[in-house]
Amino acid sequence: MGLCEQSRCWRCQGGAGAFRAAVGVLLLGFSLAQSTVPQPQCPKGVAPHSLNQPHYLNNSAVDTGVGFMKDIVQSFLHTVQPNPFPQDLLLTFVKDFNQAQSDQNIIKEALQYEVGFLVCAAIGIIYIVLMPLVGFFLACCRCCGNCGGKMHQEQTSGMHCRRRALYWSTFITTLIILAGNICMFKSNEALKVSVDKSAEDLNITIDNLHIFLGAVPQQFDRVVNESYKTVHEVSENLNGEFWEVYRYLTLMLVLLCVCTETISTSNQLRELNSSLARLQSSVNLLQANVSDVKNRINRTSLNPNCINCGSLQPELQKLTLDTTITTSSLTELQSGVDEVIKADLKSQIRKVEDYFSSIPQRVTNDTKDVVQSTKQQLEEIKTQISQVKNDIPLSALSNVSDRLDQLQREIGTVTPTVDTAEYIRWTVCVALCCVVLLVVVCNILGLLLGPLGLKPKADPADRSCTANCGGTFLMMGAGFSFLFGWLFMIVVLLLFLLGGNVYTLVCQPWDNGELLKFIDTEGVIPGFQLGPMLGLKSNLTLTDIYSDCEKNRPLWSTLRLYELVDLEDLLNVSKYTEDIQQHFENTDITLSTITFLSPDVQNQLSSFSAKADGADFTGVTQQVINNISSINLNTTADKLEELATVQTNDGIKAELRAEARDLRQIQTNIEITIIPQLVSSSAIVCLGLGTVGEVLSNVGAAQDFLNTNTTQIVKSESREFLDCQMGYFTAFADWANGTITQQIGRCGPVSGAVDSAEIIICSHMVESLNAFWFSLGWCLIFFIPSIIFSIKLAKYYRRMDSSDVYDNHIIMNHIPRAQMKPY
Repeated sequence: MGLCEQSRCWRCQGGAGAFRAAVGVLLLGFSLAQSTVPQPQCPKGVAPHSLNQPHYLNNSAVDTGVGFMKDIVQSFLHTVQPNPFPQDLLLTFVKDFNQAQSDQNIIKEALQYEVGFLVCAAIGIIYIVLMPLVGFFLACCRCCGNCGGKMHQEQTSGMHCRRRALYWSTFITTLIILAGNICMFKSNEALKVSVDKSAEDLNITIDNLHIFLGAVPQQFDRVVNESYKTVHEVSENLNGEFWEVYRYLTLMLVLLCVCTETISTSNQLRELNSSLARLQSSVNLLQANVSDVKNRINRTSLNPNCINCGSLQPELQKLTLDTTITTSSLTELQSGVDEVIKADLKSQIRKVEDYFSSIPQRVTNDTKDVVQSTKQQLEEIKTQISQVKNDIPLSALSNVSDRLDQLQREIGTVTPTVDTAEYIRWTVCVALCCVVLLVVVCNILGLLLGPLGLKPKADPADRSCTANCGGTFLMMGAGFSFLFGWLFMIVVLLLFLLGGNVYTLVCQPWDNGELLKFIDTEGVIPGFQLGPMLGLKSNLTLTDIYSDCEKNRPLWSTLRLYELVDLEDLLNVSKYTEDIQQHFENTDITLSTITFLSPDVQNQLSSFSAKADGADFTGVTQQVINNISSINLNTTADKLEELATVQTNDGIKAELRAEARDLRQIQTNIEITIIPQLVSSSAIVCLGLGTVGEVLSNVGAAQDFLNTNTTQIVKSESREFLDCQMGYFTAFADWANGTITQQIGRCGPVSGAVDSAEIIICSHMVESLNAFWFSLGWCLIFFIPSIIFSIKLAKYYRRMDSSDVYDNHIIMNHIPRAQMKPY
């Protein structure tokens, strides 16, 4: 019985405690909602993406193959022209060319600057004049038998040494000329490759500039489009629900618990009535069984043959089970529950839900003016951001692009003509190279055939045809040198003056930046003022632009666009947000009050709570517990067993033991059937109905709080929402500022185009051209010793008309025989 009591109490406390805990948590949450107003988390807006820089074409540099001569040629030109870049002198000629031509001082200064080229030109002119004259006079002298023209060779002891010295001198000179000739072929081919590739390289460079110029407006459009997205997003948010409230969910849960608990109480009361009815039926059956056994024991005890059976009379008085269960209080409570159910708390919940659902529309109506004003401000912000693009002179980029298109068309037009002219130039230069090679071949054949056919002890008049051919080839090489050397020197002189001055006046200052500084000088390009052309307050030079573009800086800093556009002011959204927030603060947001529970519903709930508090559920079951617990049939059965052991009559003994067994069976039924039903009924009786009053109290507190603070809560929520939307613009303004000032128009392709042009013109064409005339001049200079050595060496291989006889250091002269003249 003690265990039953503990189980019953535990179940009672557990059921009511669980419900109280659940409601307590809800009420605690609601009390926290009353004390603090949590700020809703601002949803993250659409983050603008970083700008993607355009992809440019790869302008691969072509190896011209004359790099090994670059240092030699430049060293020669630096020796010829050691003076610095004549900026002032060139500026004088550019400003007034006619006056500069008539000014003797300027002419003198120009000649002093070009003195190195003039000296070289004078040497070239002397070469051009003397080479054909010397060749002519030498030919005349040889025809007259002078200058080695007499086909007679004296035989001396040092003749072979002189021949060997002349041979090796001619051989070395020929190798030097051959090396120069190889450089001629190579530089000529390199110049052809440079010219052929120049059109493609220029087109790639122009295409990269087109990509750059086209990307800049697109990047500005991207920034403007991102502003449109931000404006659209905020406008859409303003068109939607203007606020979000989460506090009312707690109240909804509390009301739902009231409704659920009421329905649960009704079900439990019905179950309790049914359980008590089943318990009453079991008790009635027990009463009948106990009365039957009691009557049998009474008859046995009255039998005269029963020994000491009179002692059973007191026990028989205890064998009674008269228990009646009354449920009048339960019936009254059931009627109270039914009245609460009829109140339809679910409709009250829907009413509260509708109230909270209507708040956004009410707020929207009250804030209609501020929303409209905000949208107007957003449109103004969008206009201001669009104005950034209009204030920047992007039309100049379009003009440059048009000129590049025109230049590209002109390149396509002149390319066939240039190819034709280049082919003619290449052919002529190949012819020049072949003529020089002819001189080399003649010398080489002479150097090969001469020694092969030469017999040192042979008479010079009897030399072989092979040796004679070797000498003839040497003379041919000298003759070709005289014939073409002066003509080729004219070519060298013209190309030297052209290529040398282009290098010293264009390529060298281009490489070290002096050329750009010269172009930046006022007056070089009439009317060219880049700063005023762009509307800048300060002067902007090409040198500054190239320097910034070389570092791949954006156009904002390169072109100093900050002088044209006050970006900080245009993207200062705070001046708009302050107006919007002030307008919002002046907006009156009023909300009507709501009655969560009508007075009738509150009265019904109060009545139900009072009936639940006054219901004595313990008394309903205590009467059964007292009656059942007062009966212990096992004790009476034990006494019947003891009395049966002293009986001598077997019949009486059997009756007593049968009656004891029946009592024990009844006791077992009590424990198996009655007590479990009693425990079940006790658990059902333990209803947690005391919380209904607590819920009513907290619902009242909640209604008082919302009636007082709902408007403030909604306004706080709305302000937070508005600040969130304005935060989008602040983030966008920061992004737009950083993008415009740091990413738009990275002008590395501009400096790349300048560098590409310098590589095409100077590093390829001019270097190849200079290498060609330098190689040709190199060959022509060594034509002079080649002529001298070849003519002198040829006499040692050619067949002489007469010769001396040299024997033991005695020269034997041929004495002609006397002949008789006929008379």
